[in-house]
Amino acid sequence: MQKDVLNKFKYSISYLLAVHAGALLVFSVLRYLLFVHISYDFVPEAADSWQIKAKAFLIGLWFDNVIACYILALPLVVFWISSLLNWSSKWLFRAANIWFIAFYSVAFLISTANIPYFEYFFKIINSSIFEWFSYGTQTVGMVTGEKTYMQAFFVFLAVAVIFAIYVILLSRRMRRKITPGREQSSWSAIVTVFLAGAVLSGLCFFGIRGRTGYNPIKVSGAYYCSDPFLNQLGINPAFNLLNSVRDDNRSENRQLELMDNEQALATAARLLGIPDEGKSGTSPLQTRVSSFYSDSISPFAGRNIVIVFMESMSMNLTGAVRGENSLTPAIDSLWRSSMHFTNFYSAGIHTNHGMYSTLYSFPAIMKRNAMKGSVIPKYSGLPTELKKLGYRNLFFMTHESQYDNMNGFFRTNGFDEIYAQEDYPGDKVVNSFGVQDDFLYSYALPVLDARASEGNPFLAVLLSISNHPPYVLPEWFKPVSSDIEDAIVEYADFSIKQLMEQASTRDWFNNTIFIFLGDHGKMAGSADCEVPTSYNHVPLMIYGKGIEPAEISTFCGQIDLAPTILGMLGVDYVKNNFGLDILHNPRPCIYYGSDNMIAARSADRLFIYSPENSMEYRYEVSPEGKLSFTDSDEGFEYLREYCFSMLQSTEYLVHKGLTTVD
Repeated sequence: MQKDVLNKFKYSISYLLAVHAGALLVFSVLRYLLFVHISYDFVPEAADSWQIKAKAFLIGLWFDNVIACYILALPLVVFWISSLLNWSSKWLFRAANIWFIAFYSVAFLISTANIPYFEYFFKIINSSIFEWFSYGTQTVGMVTGEKTYMQAFFVFLAVAVIFAIYVILLSRRMRRKITPGREQSSWSAIVTVFLAGAVLSGLCFFGIRGRTGYNPIKVSGAYYCSDPFLNQLGINPAFNLLNSVRDDNRSENRQLELMDNEQALATAARLLGIPDEGKSGTSPLQTRVSSFYSDSISPFAGRNIVIVFMESMSMNLTGAVRGENSLTPAIDSLWRSSMHFTNFYSAGIHTNHGMYSTLYSFPAIMKRNAMKGSVIPKYSGLPTELKKLGYRNLFFMTHESQYDNMNGFFRTNGFDEIYAQEDYPGDKVVNSFGVQDDFLYSYALPVLDARASEGNPFLAVLLSISNHPPYVLPEWFKPVSSDIEDAIVEYADFSIKQLMEQASTRDWFNNTIFIFLGDHGKMAGSADCEVPTSYNHVPLMIYGKGIEPAEISTFCGQIDLAPTILGMLGVDYVKNNFGLDILHNPRPCIYYGSDNMIAARSADRLFIYSPENSMEYRYEVSPEGKLSFTDSDEGFEYLREYCFSMLQSTEYLVHKGLTTVD
């Protein structure tokens, strides 16, 4: 009995897979053209290593396959169904040819256009190109008048024509091999085709997702070394363009409009103490900062810096608020022996807000994730300034490196090494957020030992996670509390105790400044207003040899940590952000956000605003911290001006790409 079903399926799939493989080859050739076209000096670790360079091309195949699987998905399902129905037609192949030639021509056009685009901007092509469409005549003149653009266009024409011929000839060859007619096929043949098609369809949709992990593939997955060119080389330009368009259309990325930009910038500069004569560079807030140790060397100069982000660690969970009912004896002990800040607030209520604001001194804007985009922006901040001083910058996280685009964002902005779930033993991963706190800390210490032995100072950032649902307690840990919400805080605290005990045995311990802060808070107790205080009021402790224990009651936030640390180190630098060295430039108030609302708080007032409906909520604050709602606007004008000008200025600088120093 003629097995027409198998025959049609076999050659149809051979055609599809051959087209898929040919497209991957073309993408790789275009990537190679970009590689050889760009005049670039690789960083030392990559300059003489073909293995490091080759990895970019392997990663490129991974990203190319995502786009190729998107294009393959519909024809694959159609040919699978037609084979099951024992039907085939030259029109089916012709339709598939048109589909492949059309979509791959667009993808190849994007990849070839990316070559001159990258040469000019040093970025993979993204949604910013659509801004040129409103300048039709000028854009056409630019493309036709610039040799490199026309060269790319002719490369595209050659590639598109060759690929189209390849697809057409391939379809003719495979179609001729298909048995004509529609003889009845056996049930075994039909079942075989059904199962094979299901497997191939599953593999195709897996290819679209790009990976098996918790998150689908993101541009962050292309970042694997310290070379900025190689980190971008693997990103498929069509993938990047599509994702950047999607990023632009996310609701949280809509621009904030609180006040006029020029007015906001002038007000922010005044409130930050930046005189007109002190401004330097393109950004209206860029200014030079001189060390307060101008006549001497800081006693902390050259110290290692270890920053520990304590997941969801609200002040309401610590002994400073709970007193004898404290869940955090280790943190309380550090609090007493550290320089600690009683009125310190997180920039937002998500981890990405805390890291972004702490390390780069830019406020969080509503619920926006400033790190999560296909176009990874560059920032100047603590990591980049320390890198200039010869620091080795390391980031340790518990979960996958692609989460919140951390791998790509941090490698782009000053970090040399990223350690994540991919680096840890599989049996140590306890949930979708990876490993537990005690393992993270114990894993990091030997790495820091190795870096310290190299003779250069280091910045190490450790991001904990255990105090975040789903809660997982190690079997060996025996908490006092029976409530898991309290027990997990006990465990997080105990892990910090272990970290400090183990770190204290290291030679580099006395030459290190340790910083502990909450990445954000959590609901602890009852909500006291529309933006519950416990979500943003978090501890900050700065601990190290020679740092006198002290209580700082000035209102401050995560945006202030980087300039405060640079001030302690005695660094002269150019600043282009919203942070202040809080030890020398105290704030009158602090502002912060909670997804759809923003707030500003001083010693006696709390101002809350909802941009979505232009609603204001005003509270008077008692000396004990109790809030009382008021309809009066007296005294709130300053808080409104303060937070509006800072956040609108942030919107302006980010939108204009003015987030680095000149």
